[in-house]
Parts: sequence; C-alpha cells; structure tokens
Amino acid sequence: MRRGEKGIVVAMVISVAVLGGYRWYKNAQDTEEDPGIPFYSTASPELTSKAAKIMHRENCKDCHSLWGTKDFTQAVPAPSLDGIGRFRSEEWLYKYFSAEVPQDILPTRLKPQYRMPSMAHLSEEERRVLAKYMASLQVEDWYFEETKKARYEKLTGKPYPGDEQ
Repeated sequence: MRRGEKGIVVAMVISVAVLGGYRWYKNAQDTEEDPGIPFYSTASPELTSKAAKIMHRENCKDCHSLWGTKDFTQAVPAPSLDGIGRFRSEEWLYKYFSAEVPQDILPTRLKPQYRMPSMAHLSEEERRVLAKYMASLQVEDWYFEETKKARYEKLTGKPYPGDEQ
C-alpha cells in the first residue's frame, strides 16, 4: 500500500470509530421507551390467507405497501395500506372495490396510469374478503394521533390546534 492509500484507510477507520461512538452515546442517552410497531391486523389467519392470494393475483403490491414493504422498482404514488381500517369502514371498502370507476367514490389528481383500477371484475365474495381484510388493518391510537397532527401541519403550515405553545 502506498503512503497516501494508508492515510485514506486510517482516516476511514477513525471516521467509522467516531461515528460509531457517537451513535452509541446517543443511544445510551435515549431513555424513552420504544412504543413498538404501530400497525396490526385483527384478521383471522384464514382471512389473511384468502386476501393475500387475491392481492398477489391483482398485483396490489405493485403500487401499495403493506407492513412497511413496498416494491421499490415502482414509483407509483399510492398510499400505504397500513392502518387503512382505522380510516375506512368495511362497507365503504366493499363499495369502493365494487365501483366500476373507483375515482367516482374517492377522487384523485393522479395521472390515469397511476389511478386505482376497478376491482368490480372480482367475484362478490372476493371483494368482500378484500374489504373485510382491509378493514382489519388497524393502527395504534398514539400513532394515529401523531399522524393526524403531522398531516394537519403539513397541509396547513400551522400548528395542530391544541398544540400551540
């Protein structure tokens, strides 16, 4: 190894050691308890299996993420399905999945190639399975409140009502 190369290696080792030490120090200072994963499902294993088969066949993961996993080869601006049951009822979801034009129920500004396709071609039972499963996707109360506040502040540019200091 040449002298300059040795210097670069030494600088890299020192940088890694300093950053590792800093991270260890910050973690040691963090005494707040981790609240855990905020997403969960109330679905039975049977319902989960049926829904997963339909979602796989319909390529839902090409656009949507679930449990924090998304196909990063797709750049579709579709919402995550985590916790959707907190926002939409089973009846609403069934109606949405049954619509010939889902945008009539939930308007969008997305380009046509990115819009939610109709699921009306599925059998009634399959649409009911999807609606029941999606309604089972819940989110913990603390996360729901944090998300609601962050969304309000992002959309309005103002502090969430009640949070002014």
